[in-house]
Amino acid sequence: MSDAAELGAFLKARRAALDPAELGLPPGVTHRRVEGLRREELAQLAGISVDYYTRLEQGRAKNVSDAVLDALARALRLNAGEEAYLHNLAAPKRRSREQRQRVRPELQLLLDAIQAPAFVFGRYLEVLAWNALGGAVSFDFGRIEERNIAKLFFLDERAKDLHPEWAAVAREVVANLRAESGRHPGDPEGARLIGELSRASAEFRELWAEHTVREKAQGWKVMRNPVVGELRLRYETLRLPDDPDQGLVIYHAEPGSESERALGLLASWITTDERAVHTRSSQPHAG
Repeated sequence: MSDAAELGAFLKARRAALDPAELGLPPGVTHRRVEGLRREELAQLAGISVDYYTRLEQGRAKNVSDAVLDALARALRLNAGEEAYLHNLAAPKRRSREQRQRVRPELQLLLDAIQAPAFVFGRYLEVLAWNALGGAVSFDFGRIEERNIAKLFFLDERAKDLHPEWAAVAREVVANLRAESGRHPGDPEGARLIGELSRASAEFRELWAEHTVREKAQGWKVMRNPVVGELRLRYETLRLPDDPDQGLVIYHAEPGSESERALGLLASWITTDERAVHTRSSQPHAG
């Protein structure tokens, strides 16, 4: 889908999600056959002509001003992530072919120094680096080849066992992926990933069609760890100033909680397992 077509589909989806009654529309206007606002109603709220808004939804408008985009964002009641996505689609910043994503060695040292589960993701939710706890709380990044979060959630059969609240988290992952795709509109790599997921997963196709946008920021995750059982963890995401495509995610448990104790057990288990591997590898072979 082209950037202009995606912009139109996004506007249409957000328009359909609005409740006319909550916007104070006059009595009688809310009796309608379709959900959300009509084009003329949204155009009036945004202070633009119906014809111009129609051309936007149909992907026929070019060089949309920031003032119009800001007005549409207010009328559609977009959050910060959705507003950024709108601007990215309307005025994409064309880039040269993306270089391979790399994590600075200093960042890996920082990860290893963090005494909590942590990992770094890059474009399109690709996990690029992690520390020992970060690699062990869920999919065990150190032992698998596929480390794209969206692929893991929709194409890995273990995902629903590892994440008891899979439906809610999967919806969040799709919203995160759409926000990430807005940073690189028209990028073939993103198009290939979305195409692969759409072909392989009906659940992904259904969620992608909702056009929900959410930057990966903070929240809660419940994970069913195969070693220590259920973990309820809060996470925070920090974007890296020198590479906004990369984000550092750190998990932490409530002090004194069962999850905090379970994380301690998991850390001990990882240390013991690493020592056992080192001992086996250092033993002389029989000759």
